[in-house]
Amino acid sequence: MTKLDTSAIEPIHIDVVSDVMCPWCFIGKRRLEKALESLDDVTVRVVWRPYQLDPTLPSEGKDRQQYLTEKFGGPERADEIYARVRAAGEEEDIPFAFEKITRSPNTLNAHRLIRWAGIEGKQDALVERLFNLYFIEGANLADPAVLVTAAADAGLDSSMVGRLLATDADLAETEAEIVHAQAIGVQGVPCFILENKYAVSGAQPADVLASAIRQVAAEKAGTATVPTG
Repeated sequence: MTKLDTSAIEPIHIDVVSDVMCPWCFIGKRRLEKALESLDDVTVRVVWRPYQLDPTLPSEGKDRQQYLTEKFGGPERADEIYARVRAAGEEEDIPFAFEKITRSPNTLNAHRLIRWAGIEGKQDALVERLFNLYFIEGANLADPAVLVTAAADAGLDSSMVGRLLATDADLAETEAEIVHAQAIGVQGVPCFILENKYAVSGAQPADVLASAIRQVAAEKAGTATVPTG
């Protein structure tokens, strides 16, 4: 494949609209990583943006079995639905352990934490840790203590994070970002928004993501146009 001359252009900006309680978002992260590994001639800047699959969950979260009953009619139906997720996870080396999850979390505070991690340039490490905590270790992401530990694991100042979580710092801003995502048409996650213009919805295969990123890079370099249809 002919390499693009991207030396004179700014990195491709990718907003990943995601929720850390969304298993397909974890899968989407892995596929994006694979896509970027295949694009050694394209530089990107990835920013994780908030979305809530279920903003009605109480701040302390909800018993997992109760949640599954209300959402799917019971754990048996949930197991059927999650079978496809498990299979996709295996393809991406994600050993989903849904049986370990005891609480379905309200993720608003987790998104505040991701926002703060962005200031420190540690978003990817934090998002990765949160996904692993929830889907593999079964941790309760609605528990501030879990979030503080995750912050420390990602290299953030955990004592500062603990103090901030006890306040409303950036709460309104995080909620506004979620509203903005909905306003621009994001109806499901993950959603990859390239250069604030083009959206790739869903946990698409790595080659699909790579192709979209390469087309945007080509357009930015002035060598091609990106189809809009």
